[in-house]
Amino acid sequence: MNDWKEFNRRQKLPRIKRALFASTLGGVLTLISGCSAVDKPNTFTFVPDFPPDFKYELKAIYLPAAGETCRVPGKPDFWVSFNKPNMEYVSTAEIKLYIKKSDCPLALNKVEIKIIGVIGRDEKRTYSGYDYASFAVRPELPERQTGSFGDDGAGEFFGECQWLFRTVGPKRYITKILTCKRMDAQGTVGRSRPFTAYTLTQLSGKTVRLRIKLAEEEIPGWGDTWVQVPGGWKRCLGKGLEDQHAYCNGNYKDFSTFRMVDDRVCTIYPGCTENTDARP
Repeated sequence: MNDWKEFNRRQKLPRIKRALFASTLGGVLTLISGCSAVDKPNTFTFVPDFPPDFKYELKAIYLPAAGETCRVPGKPDFWVSFNKPNMEYVSTAEIKLYIKKSDCPLALNKVEIKIIGVIGRDEKRTYSGYDYASFAVRPELPERQTGSFGDDGAGEFFGECQWLFRTVGPKRYITKILTCKRMDAQGTVGRSRPFTAYTLTQLSGKTVRLRIKLAEEEIPGWGDTWVQVPGGWKRCLGKGLEDQHAYCNGNYKDFSTFRMVDDRVCTIYPGCTENTDARP
């Protein structure tokens, strides 16, 4: 079970507790109209701390606020997106906690971050891979599940991303898959994607930073397809170039060439210094 499903399972609260949430949120929802007795900000800021050549897309997901029975017509939820391909790129995202659509008061429920890394470029396009991180937002959370903020008003969570390489097509072009796992502040890497959770009250006026570290080494996308040698890895030939899986199956002497994104023909990845006329 992934973190998101486990988190939601734990949030199935008794109806009476839901009713209490609804009553306490009544005053807070006045933020939607721009008025609040406490006058707390209705936004927080997301800041990516990523490796070079990485960028992000972000989706803020809203649900009807606690105690509301309305819904946005035709939708179980409502999304606000940042940095889609047709949008102007923003280095940081200012995200609202409460919005109103079709006269339905909505509260932020989840923020989903698409982490995008560049594989390579040629004259026509940029090649990239991606994975996801996220954080949940709730009216109230158990302390053990709640992210924290420093005295500077900033909270942060961590992840490590790694490139997994493979070949595709009869010419065996190199392509890569990006996989990102959660990491704690001490650098211990987990099995699931980067994830944390905050309350709506916590986030008001604050900053959330996602710190992503890139693993030092790339590894094959799956086992027994490459052989590690000085300078990198050699691609097993398999049954021939028409064999797209090309498992080694004990043959660690016959290898194929492959092509980089820039069309260089190579025998070792990533330590390719060749530009041979050989054709895979």
